[in-house]
Amino acid sequence: MKVVVDKVRRLSLSEQELDRTCSSNSQDVVRFTQRNILRIYPKGTRFNSSNYKPLIGWIHGAQMIAFNMQGYGKSLWLMHGMFRANGGCGYVKKPNFLMKKGFHDEVFDPRKKIPVKVYMGDGWRLDFSHTHFDSYSPPDFYTKVYIVGVPADNAKRKTRVIEDNWYPIWDEEFSFPLTVPELALLRIEVSEYDMSDKDDFGGQTCLPVSELRPGIRSVPLYDKKGEKMKSVKLLMRFIFE
Repeated sequence: MKVVVDKVRRLSLSEQELDRTCSSNSQDVVRFTQRNILRIYPKGTRFNSSNYKPLIGWIHGAQMIAFNMQGYGKSLWLMHGMFRANGGCGYVKKPNFLMKKGFHDEVFDPRKKIPVKVYMGDGWRLDFSHTHFDSYSPPDFYTKVYIVGVPADNAKRKTRVIEDNWYPIWDEEFSFPLTVPELALLRIEVSEYDMSDKDDFGGQTCLPVSELRPGIRSVPLYDKKGEKMKSVKLLMRFIFE
């Protein structure tokens, strides 16, 4: 991947080509995207309209990440989360550190630790029917909290299960140290525990960490297609130290 100083190029790579290139020439990809446009597209064998993980492209400065928009799932939720930034206008400015070079032409190589704490707060209210999750008892909810970003930042935490309660209060606190908060996404997924079957989906959201504001927040949840639920929310608290 060669950078020509006086010429701007646009290059398209499949997700497999990006994986191979980043594995062997990671910093060259960052250098290329500082002056050129890089587009990533799904591999041709995704006949079911599934998607790849977009973070590898974003981390290396790719400007265009092509997706199967009809392919619902966690990868599309991450895309929704990233582009909720900047007022949801559809454009997110590339972080400055992906555009900078050092004295010896070195580029993005994160080392600094930026501590960020995310607090799970109080409560959750739902408007499902009484038999949606369990036929004979109230649901047993728990929440999974993820940080999705550069490999050093990826993390997952899980609350305890609150049994037989439509309005669970977890009041649990998690701490996520981040190296690159500019590229980190906070992904939240609520599930209903089922002892004898697969846990039921209870809502999800994905938020850019750079857009979070400190304090107690009411966080709306979305369904699997990314559409906002009518009244499902989490009460959360964010603190940055």
